[in-house]
Amino acid sequence: MAKATERYGEWPLRRLMTEVVGSGHKSADDMTREQAAEAFRRILDGEPDHTTLGAFWLANRWKRNTPEELGAYVDTMAEETETAVPDCDPVDCGANYDGKGRTAILGVAAGLVAAAAGTPVVVHSGDRVPTQKQDAYKHVLDELGVETALDPAESADMVDEVGFGFYYQPNFAPTVDALAERREQMGVRTFVNTIETLANPAGASTHLGSFYHLPYAVRIIETFQQSETAAVDRVLMFQGMEGYDDVRPGSTTVAEWTEGGEVDDFTIETPELGMDFDEDALSVDDVATESADITEAVLTGERDGSFADAVAVNAALRIYAGEDADSIEAGLETARDAIDSGAAAEALADLRDF
Repeated sequence: MAKATERYGEWPLRRLMTEVVGSGHKSADDMTREQAAEAFRRILDGEPDHTTLGAFWLANRWKRNTPEELGAYVDTMAEETETAVPDCDPVDCGANYDGKGRTAILGVAAGLVAAAAGTPVVVHSGDRVPTQKQDAYKHVLDELGVETALDPAESADMVDEVGFGFYYQPNFAPTVDALAERREQMGVRTFVNTIETLANPAGASTHLGSFYHLPYAVRIIETFQQSETAAVDRVLMFQGMEGYDDVRPGSTTVAEWTEGGEVDDFTIETPELGMDFDEDALSVDDVATESADITEAVLTGERDGSFADAVAVNAALRIYAGEDADSIEAGLETARDAIDSGAAAEALADLRDF
């Protein structure tokens, strides 16, 4: 115990459960930054026994983490993250690592369209991450024949050469990836599912993400504000399908924040942007395979209709997030030009050749 105290401090997870977070969602107290940071350091080092770790994760889920706690978790994760910053400053897309199971993943296509239009984009994921263990960015890229088992420096080179890059969690955050077995045994999402989407391995200044309800987006923005290591000074988030960074068709809320300002939220009507259909129009049976096929067909101009319209709108959001368009509508025009000119197809070819 003396060694543990010397290395970590005075707050093992069992003590945090007893004295701070473990009394239930109505009576639990919040942790200080120091307590939260120490807790996650112990978790990443594999120090807590499995029962205590599971109880701690559930207690955090019940009481709901504060932005200060999440910011401390992000900062502790950053100590274990190998960041490789490209020469350009991309838009970091932080989609849920545990993937999608019903609708196509459009972010590869949208990211390549944005890249072809001059807005570099970065995505990152693991491989079958709990709890859903469904298809994520890696699996669409694998189906496209793109190399994904890259070390971070190679990922940064990909961003600079193609304008689109993929960072692989086992290589840039191996201690977080190593928690997969324990996370799977939980059966529910933990705070790790939230903070890994904020890892930002490219050191980007802009984060793009999604949410179900606006308070979640505000909490993520406040997490960046509380983090002492985050490089992010601009955030754009929207209501996404299946918690992914693919915008939901219909009347959709967008949250926007730039450092020094307040969080602004507004509504977009996707039918006015060309997405005049419901979510079922974007459903697929095999997410990875069909998403890859859709990506190639849309970018090469062989497919129009709902998927092409959705890709263009999602690309517009990335272009707007990167401040390369004054409005989403202007970003949409730029995105469509990138597809029509063949530039997006060239970006896909460059990605495959990398």
